[in-house]
Amino acid sequence: MNPKRVKFQNSKGLELSGDLYLPLERQPKFYAIFAHCFTCSKNFSAVTRISKSLSNEGIAVLSFDFTGLGRSEGEFAESDFSSNISDLLDASSFLEKNYAAPAMLIGHSLGGAAVLYAAQSLPSVNALATIGAPADPLHVRHLFQNKLEDILENGQAKVSIGGRPFMISKEFLDNLDQQPIESFLKDLKKALLILHSPQDEIVGIENAEKIYKSAWHPKSFISLDGANHLVSNQADAEYIGQVLSSWSLRYVDQQDKIENDTKGHPVMVRLSADAGFTTEIKTPFHHLTADEPLEVGGKNLGPTPYDLLMASLGSCTVMTLRMYAERKKWPLEEVRVYLEHEKVHRKDSEKPEKESSKVSQFTRKIELEGDLDSDQRQRLLEIANRCPVHRTLEEEILIQTLLVS
Repeated sequence: MNPKRVKFQNSKGLELSGDLYLPLERQPKFYAIFAHCFTCSKNFSAVTRISKSLSNEGIAVLSFDFTGLGRSEGEFAESDFSSNISDLLDASSFLEKNYAAPAMLIGHSLGGAAVLYAAQSLPSVNALATIGAPADPLHVRHLFQNKLEDILENGQAKVSIGGRPFMISKEFLDNLDQQPIESFLKDLKKALLILHSPQDEIVGIENAEKIYKSAWHPKSFISLDGANHLVSNQADAEYIGQVLSSWSLRYVDQQDKIENDTKGHPVMVRLSADAGFTTEIKTPFHHLTADEPLEVGGKNLGPTPYDLLMASLGSCTVMTLRMYAERKKWPLEEVRVYLEHEKVHRKDSEKPEKESSKVSQFTRKIELEGDLDSDQRQRLLEIANRCPVHRTLEEEILIQTLLVS
């Protein structure tokens, strides 16, 4: 999940800096490119969070800094909307040459407008997603409206956007006056997902309506209710990543299910230095996340280790009961198991007041739905105690730990 730093040259010979978010120890389902918002960078929180969320779902994402922004070479004053589109095409060429051609483009704010234009020239892309995108690139003029007269009179002017100074040229404004989006969206013939917040005060929701009406099906709209334009809330960004992952499955050809590289082991667990306690877990064909609650310094992005342990016991219990009931042809319709874990004192301990005399106790409450008599219910309770995980937890357990060089 950690981004891999990459660099590539654009058509003007300038070196652009990017981050490639690759799924952990597995072949990506496909590759996508993320175009950030106007004057933002690849390190912007919404970009990193959405990209990480997608990589967790098995989608590789390249986010990069446009010319003159972040770590990329060039002067922002010499860039324009057309250069953003050109940079996107160069990013696509880089992916195609070194990894695989992108199948999806994602754009935030003005980056959303850029991906709509760029997609016309990228036959490998069959899915597009915009987040808070303007229907008209000229929409960004309002960000420096108070300097507009200076720009028109003097050819350029220094403006402050988001507290940062940028030199905006008249050529930049002229370049924003591209062909209307309506003139080509209907002929784009690519799946489109429009994500927009009704509360967006920078790019109003009417922009999403205009893009939607201009495009032909397949097209979809997702309301990011409560989110701001910059998608600064972590939960909103992760939601976008999850929605994009699910939506894309319908429109992007997935690579065949390839076994995750767990170095020949049934389970691989990884925790990187910048992830806090957010832990990635891989089995040969699945990806899980474990974490700690916010109150102990975690991000609460997944169950705790003990939650996973209880989940193991609970899932083994219901599977065992289902298999037994099917073999007996009993009318068991549904099983629900509620679990708790705590440390308790041994009742037979000679010194129960000592901490060392405490043992783990799992409390498992089982609900059985179905037309079962009392004898059948009692028998299923007995069978629950025979599930493999239950029996493993009650055995004497040896844990062998080896340091791998």
